[in-house]
Amino acid sequence: MNAFDHFVGTRPVTGTHAFDVSALENWLSTRLPGFSGPLSVEMFKGGQSNPTYKLITPSRQYVMRAKPGPVAKLLPSAHAIEREFAVMQGLHGTDVPVAEMHVLCDDETVIGRAFYVMGFVQGRVLWDQSLPGMSPPERGAIYDEMNRVLAALHKVNFAERGLASYGKPGNYIERQIGRWSKQYAASITQPIPEMDKLIEWLPQNIPDSAKDDSLVSIVHGDYRLDNLMFHPTEARVLAVLDWELSTLGHPLADFSYHCMAWHISPGTFRGIGGLDLQALGIPSEADYIRRYCDRTGFTTPEALAQDWNFYLAYNMFRIAAILQGIAKRVEDGTASSDQAKSSGAGARPMAELAWRFACQA
Repeated sequence: MNAFDHFVGTRPVTGTHAFDVSALENWLSTRLPGFSGPLSVEMFKGGQSNPTYKLITPSRQYVMRAKPGPVAKLLPSAHAIEREFAVMQGLHGTDVPVAEMHVLCDDETVIGRAFYVMGFVQGRVLWDQSLPGMSPPERGAIYDEMNRVLAALHKVNFAERGLASYGKPGNYIERQIGRWSKQYAASITQPIPEMDKLIEWLPQNIPDSAKDDSLVSIVHGDYRLDNLMFHPTEARVLAVLDWELSTLGHPLADFSYHCMAWHISPGTFRGIGGLDLQALGIPSEADYIRRYCDRTGFTTPEALAQDWNFYLAYNMFRIAAILQGIAKRVEDGTASSDQAKSSGAGARPMAELAWRFACQA
């Protein structure tokens, strides 16, 4: 077993994630064209937030994303699956590949939680960012495709796609700092001094580039290699996954989040920091940034470098708050994967790393 086997494939649905399959089958039979039972359900292993299920019928397969429990038991603003549904529906047909959306159900009386059903996309999820078993040109092509898709997302005319009201205008990073500060405060299990320092430091040190409200895009919020479904054999993304944290926001905040991988060691957080990137055929962070700047025209690598440590500190703070939320859900019994406990334990080291970047900004 390798370090990523616990993320790959499906498993039986057990514990708090179980629901009345016959009730779901009856509901889909009257609302999803072409659906025909009998229905069986498995659960995808990956993910710690919104549980993801594979729905299997004799003729077709589907994917269902659900909230981990009734709204009354969840943190405010978390697990917004209805937003995932809306953004993927809006992006369908653009240069950003997404699964086809089928039906959304916010009636908790059906299976005890809100959910939506989308098309099943057959492909590869690449969990290890060093891409073992590939040649250097293959790795380079995967990274370039990843860069292309994120640039395409940030260039989408969201108003034309019916998503003009998908987020609030202005002050995106300031509002995000406030949001994750509150979410962290609501999910503290053990105090983390660096989080308290960051909550004070970040709002006072937002650079001018991050305050530029003329730069507004759809931001994914969790764009990384393992949230992409690649073609089974080609370096081509078939679907961007896990849109729970997406909104309208600052594209450079979203891009810098994605670039954290270059600063995080392989292991718990699945980074590529410290690896021999040239030998692997993976672009350096500088080359990757230049490609994104060339594709979007938003800024230059030289200008972005001046504020880069702030963006990294901000994003690592945000991740630490998310991981702390997972730790709280472990404590409350609503976390959705066996790996949630170890993920939650990552909040403290991530906060410590964030503070180190803040001190260098």
